[in-house]
Amino acid sequence: MAERIKSFIQGILHYKDDVRSRIFTLVTVVGEIAMILAVIGDIVIGENLVEILVLFATVIAVPIMTYLVIKHDRMQLGAVIMSICIILVVIPVAFLGGGSLTGGGVIWYCFAYMYVGLTVRGKPRRVIVGLLTVEIVALYIFCYLYPELASYHEKRPWYIDSLVSVILVGFISYYMVVSQYRLYLEENEKAKEQAKEIEEMNRAQNRFFSSMSHEIRTPINTIIGLNEMNLRVNAGPEVAENSRNIQAASKILLSLINDILDMSKIESGKMDIVKVHYDVGKMLTEIVNMVWVKANEKGLEFFVSVDPSIPAQLFSDEVRIKQILINLLNNAIKYTPEGSVTLSVHCVRTGGNMARVTYSVEDTGMGIKKENIPHLFDAFRREDTEKNRYIEGTGLGLSIVKQLVELLGGTISVNSVYTKGSTFQVEIEQEIADESIVGDFSALKLNGINEKYEYHQSFEAPEAKILVVDDTSTNLLVVKKLLKDTKVQVITADSGKTCLELTLTDHYDVILMDHLMPEMDGIECLHAIREQAGGLSKSTPVVALTANAGGENQALYRKEGFDDYLVKPVDPENLEKVIQKLLPVDKVVRSAREDENYASDEIVREMKKKVPVLITTESMADLPADIREKLGIPVIPCRVRLDRGLFYDGEEAGGDGIVRYLEDSSVVAGSEAPTVAEYEEFFSGMLTRAQHIIHITTAKYASHSFVNACEAALSFYNVRVVDSGHLSSGTGLLALYGYDLAESGQMDAEAVAEMLEKKKDGIEFSFVIRTTEYLYRGGRLSSGVNKLCEALMLHPVIDTRECRVHTRGIIAGNYERVKERYIRSVLRDPDTIDTSVLCIPYVGMRKNEVDKVKEMVAEILPFDKVYLTKAAPSIAINCGPGTFGLTFARK
Repeated sequence: MAERIKSFIQGILHYKDDVRSRIFTLVTVVGEIAMILAVIGDIVIGENLVEILVLFATVIAVPIMTYLVIKHDRMQLGAVIMSICIILVVIPVAFLGGGSLTGGGVIWYCFAYMYVGLTVRGKPRRVIVGLLTVEIVALYIFCYLYPELASYHEKRPWYIDSLVSVILVGFISYYMVVSQYRLYLEENEKAKEQAKEIEEMNRAQNRFFSSMSHEIRTPINTIIGLNEMNLRVNAGPEVAENSRNIQAASKILLSLINDILDMSKIESGKMDIVKVHYDVGKMLTEIVNMVWVKANEKGLEFFVSVDPSIPAQLFSDEVRIKQILINLLNNAIKYTPEGSVTLSVHCVRTGGNMARVTYSVEDTGMGIKKENIPHLFDAFRREDTEKNRYIEGTGLGLSIVKQLVELLGGTISVNSVYTKGSTFQVEIEQEIADESIVGDFSALKLNGINEKYEYHQSFEAPEAKILVVDDTSTNLLVVKKLLKDTKVQVITADSGKTCLELTLTDHYDVILMDHLMPEMDGIECLHAIREQAGGLSKSTPVVALTANAGGENQALYRKEGFDDYLVKPVDPENLEKVIQKLLPVDKVVRSAREDENYASDEIVREMKKKVPVLITTESMADLPADIREKLGIPVIPCRVRLDRGLFYDGEEAGGDGIVRYLEDSSVVAGSEAPTVAEYEEFFSGMLTRAQHIIHITTAKYASHSFVNACEAALSFYNVRVVDSGHLSSGTGLLALYGYDLAESGQMDAEAVAEMLEKKKDGIEFSFVIRTTEYLYRGGRLSSGVNKLCEALMLHPVIDTRECRVHTRGIIAGNYERVKERYIRSVLRDPDTIDTSVLCIPYVGMRKNEVDKVKEMVAEILPFDKVYLTKAAPSIAINCGPGTFGLTFARK
């Protein structure tokens, strides 16, 4: 019977599947059961007939009302009506006729509050709760002023009514709250499942777009590559015209693919902004040459106005700026049936080596209706479809433009008069890379637009040997033909296996490697080449030649060890440029035209060889030497001050030697940060390797490193200094994070520095000191405190918080036990600890002692990587032998 009732109630609850219907039904069903029990109770204790009849009528009316409300989906109206009936009829009658203050009616008012709170929404809820409160106050006043008009229970019925009401309301409240909690848990699980489904759909969509891009780019590579060969030969005017049309159509198709792929990346948050130094005049020339042809074909005039004072070179994402301008110009040409399109570029210096560049695209086309402007940048939307139905396009261009502008930190605005034309204006602040100016762009840059296409190879290298690896024969044919005039010896391989057979027996100067190949992909093949026993091309530069477009893939290829990256369809000029850069200089003969530009391009060419962002730190960061060398993180040495003179940290003063020397209690030692002049010299030398430097110092309150480094950085526009807020390996761990961010290639120097400022707060660094003698000798502790610590076997635990050094605590007792207690106290809350990396710096400890510390840590909380590092002498002199610390990151 109980199971049948339970099944019946569950059936009622799931009649409608939304949460609100189920809560409404639940509350009503429970209230109905309570009122039935109340009627039975009133009959038993002999309540007056009016009260029993009212409650009985309510028991009959409530289910009917509930059924009608849910059936017609009018929960709010039903809840309001039922709440008002309960408040104005049921409870007042039950209160006045059921013992007033000596009955159970008082307690049922609590149920009334809960019923209203769970079933009514919005403004009606507040009104009804106010009405209920006023009614309760009025009834109490009425009973106080006119007690003779209210009914009162005798002692026995009073107790029974009150007891039954308390139990009923208590169980009802309990069951309603628990049931509502369960309902919300169910809905939460549903929401999580839906979120997973949406995430999986997004992943599937991204895989589809990526696959589509890869599959379509491969045949386009063949079309554009072989068509390039037709343009190079001296064919008749008809063939040349056809080839140019094929080239233009192929680029339009490629542009559509890029739009779809970019929209997918933007929506999934994976669009990368990769800033580089670029030539402003060259970029504008390429844009103008592409757009002028389309405007000319449509019979439109195309005007270009470029501010002569614009810097010749800027630092920003050239590819995305070009994409923005081409989209806006193509859009203007599409929607302009006659008249003109104008591109204007202006520049305002904003100070601090920055410039705000304004790009304007103006047309005399259809214009945009005022009411349509707010929706202009929506994806897949086209305004005024009746007029524009014959215009080609995906409807993604302006949406992508807006989001790219925002990613670059810029703004976009539009002014338009319907039927008169539109003006789009984009403002992007960029860093100045070269103070020289563009000059008269229109006179110098546009004179070659109408010239016939003429190909000139940039170099010849008849002795050079290149291996091209691709599983598609047409791709191999395209590369071979594109490099024909350079006289390079091109050998092809159709698989990773064939490539390894060739590299085992012959040396190649450059290898072009496709990524996605069956059996062995390009990355696996690259690693096999590098590790090939007896291989003759183990150190040969390898270039990723792939249809997988995107910054995330570029970061992947750099991380895996590729020397460069080319996207299909292959641009002939870029192909020659990359190969010329990687070939041995003695095998390359530059063409006469290339020789003319070589001297002026030397600075830019050298700049491209530099890494975009280099992370540097100081010797007190306590990075293990093998890690520093492997990752190439330069370190500036601090100095150790002894009575015998000054010594450079790690170069002239070794950690163990210092510790032994300090065993003589008469020796006084100290540490000094590098001077401003030393930092300037260090930064100057590092800038030969990098375009930007981020230098990470130890906590500014612990040494003068930060202040001196900042003062030295003022001499360079591309050096940033970050205060790690930590000592020793706390600084080193932040440097490792900085290295990973810089190597990803997806952030500029400013973004990396901002991320490091956020990351440092999550790093936890502390160390326990065996003896306070060295703190006393370094002037960091008074004689009295030192003697007290020694006498009571007190061992300070030092940490860094909020960029300041603090005494975290003091542990008393035998040092062996202190070690374990220290480790356990630091590694508390393991769920909050990032267990990927742990650094253990130590001073004057034997190998077996350090290994024991490592074992203690592993027993408490295993880490993926544990770095053991001897503390720098500049750290050791302040801590003394036996000191060790733990450095890790909190999640």
